[in-house]
Amino acid sequence: MKHYNRRHQYQIIKDDPWLEPAELDIILRHNRYQFFLDTIEQYWGSLYDFANGHHFFGINYDSSLKGWQYREWAPAAKALFLVGDFNQWNQTSHPLKPTGLGSWEIFIDETKEKIPHESKLMVLVHAANGSLLRIPAYIRRAVQDEKTKGFTAQHWQPEEVFDWENDSYDTGSISELLIYEAHTGMAQEKEGVGTYREFADLVLPRIKQGGYNAVQLMAVQEHPYYGSFGYHVSNFFAPSSRFGTPEDLKYLVKKAHQMEIAVIMDIVHSHAVKNILEGLNMFDGSESQYFHAGWRGEHPDWDSKVFNYGNWEVIRFLLSNVRYWLEEFHFDGFRFDGVTSMLYVHHGRVAFDSRDKYFTDSIDHDAITYLQLANKLIHDIKPKAISIAEDVSGMPGLCRPAEDGGIGFDYRLGMGIPDYWIKLMKERSDEFWNVDELWHVMNDRLPNVGTIAYAESHDQAMVGDKTLAFWLMDKEMYFSMSKHIESLAVDRGIALHKMIRLFTISLGGNAYLNFMGNEFGHPEWIDFPREGNGWSHKHARRQWSLRDNGLLLYHCLADFDEEMINLIRNYKILSSSFGQKLHSDLANQTIVFERNDLIFLFNFSPTKSVSDYKFYVPKAGKYQIILNTDNAKFGGFDRVDESMEFFSLYNEEHDFHYLQIYNINRSAMVLRCVEEGKTEKKKTAKKAK
Repeated sequence: MKHYNRRHQYQIIKDDPWLEPAELDIILRHNRYQFFLDTIEQYWGSLYDFANGHHFFGINYDSSLKGWQYREWAPAAKALFLVGDFNQWNQTSHPLKPTGLGSWEIFIDETKEKIPHESKLMVLVHAANGSLLRIPAYIRRAVQDEKTKGFTAQHWQPEEVFDWENDSYDTGSISELLIYEAHTGMAQEKEGVGTYREFADLVLPRIKQGGYNAVQLMAVQEHPYYGSFGYHVSNFFAPSSRFGTPEDLKYLVKKAHQMEIAVIMDIVHSHAVKNILEGLNMFDGSESQYFHAGWRGEHPDWDSKVFNYGNWEVIRFLLSNVRYWLEEFHFDGFRFDGVTSMLYVHHGRVAFDSRDKYFTDSIDHDAITYLQLANKLIHDIKPKAISIAEDVSGMPGLCRPAEDGGIGFDYRLGMGIPDYWIKLMKERSDEFWNVDELWHVMNDRLPNVGTIAYAESHDQAMVGDKTLAFWLMDKEMYFSMSKHIESLAVDRGIALHKMIRLFTISLGGNAYLNFMGNEFGHPEWIDFPREGNGWSHKHARRQWSLRDNGLLLYHCLADFDEEMINLIRNYKILSSSFGQKLHSDLANQTIVFERNDLIFLFNFSPTKSVSDYKFYVPKAGKYQIILNTDNAKFGGFDRVDESMEFFSLYNEEHDFHYLQIYNINRSAMVLRCVEEGKTEKKKTAKKAK
């Protein structure tokens, strides 16, 4: 075991001296990680070999022995029997034998009997909670019975192996990470469940056209309740069968790679579904096999089970799951769901208003060690993989390597940003928006912490909340989105929707995320089929026809989003350093800032347009407008002549250069210096159309 003394200062402390009082906690955090890693390497050879559980447990074909090995870890079980179509569901003919350390196994000799591809099977577990047919923990496919709605394991061993030839895509080519968050099932316009292949053929081209270079797939792991959004996982190694076969998912990933789109999986290791018949709960008859026993094993908010990250077999199960999705399906990384819940025994149900909240007895040290190991494994397998944490607490070191005293993620979600926008729209009319406050919220992050900015995700589109578009325009979206109908509410909504998104992407972080359909202001909330709505899919789909209809203003928002995304990519805004504020004007609700040599001007005022508006610029020269939210093609009013050139003026008294421009209300524009050094001594007037 490697030891570090108290005089060693980790990089995260050098970068943030505020953490100096917590140095011992950070040392212990790293020592714990190093101890687990050293132990793994001592007994298993490497972390990669340790994460090999899916090739040992579960049903695996052994070509040398000509048959199938089935192994299960169930330390408290009394007896296990493999049953299924292959043995006419005989509950005693195929017993598993105990092999020590809680493991059981059976070998099926294919010269005597076969387990056919697509055949149904289960494991009968005799334990303290009775004799129950269970789905094997490492099963790679589970299918739902149309009549009973229950799930059954399915043996999956197709004769033709999926062709991954020429799938050589590398996420290292991404400099500006632009994520399109999507749900396969609700990605189609039909009132039904979409498939992996429909998503690949119909939705991926839209993502590519929109300029996004990564898709973040939700609900990949099998889950019994569709309306859980995929967050109550039952079968961790099985891609959801309701969207198609494993080969269909591989087809989606490969097609995305052909379009140079990375595929990030929304992986759920923060908790598991409570269901006993479908999931892992009480698999061997005990509370404490995969999860904590007692209150620690119950999630108070999610009605689910909490993993025991201190158990070696649990760690192996989860790390093997990480390796499996990377290698078997060629995913390019993960967005880890519920990281805040993992980090703390209280699951983040406190206000994180002091440093002490991060280094107390409430920390789940086992979970932190697991996340450190998971991030090392991810980057050992794919050095350029993308690892994202959904954490609202701001845990120090979350996005720094373990060697620096961190946890190892590449990015964290800037979850405070969408919360702020929604709170702002709930509580204040835009005539009272404070541009300095907006600036602070967008920049409230530490350097060297990869932050994904977003104005809204799937969370803001759920029933009980509203999308940004619906907050801004409400019921007018149903009646007044035609280009031939005048509506002050729609005009306001269209203008602010564009400004909010541009302000967020240009200032809020080092990457950007959008939930599917929000780029064109999708009007519907998300309500999955359930008893309360008559099992309707009406609100669990995306109405792409609204965007495609040239007579509706939805396409204007989509066209703006496309141009905005391309501007961010082309000028490498996200990979540059923080924006630099150039000018702030509370009276006119105007703010101007520079980021990577582009000038961004935002006027949030509902009414105040100012002629000959002056603001400082860092370099003298000739400037041109390269993006304008008021352009008519984006649903604006063309109040700015974009063909005009703006020459900087020089203030001799105070020795600075400035621009003078028509600053129109509820609009934003981006300017670029196209020729340095060009300046004028006289004022340059700007005519309004």
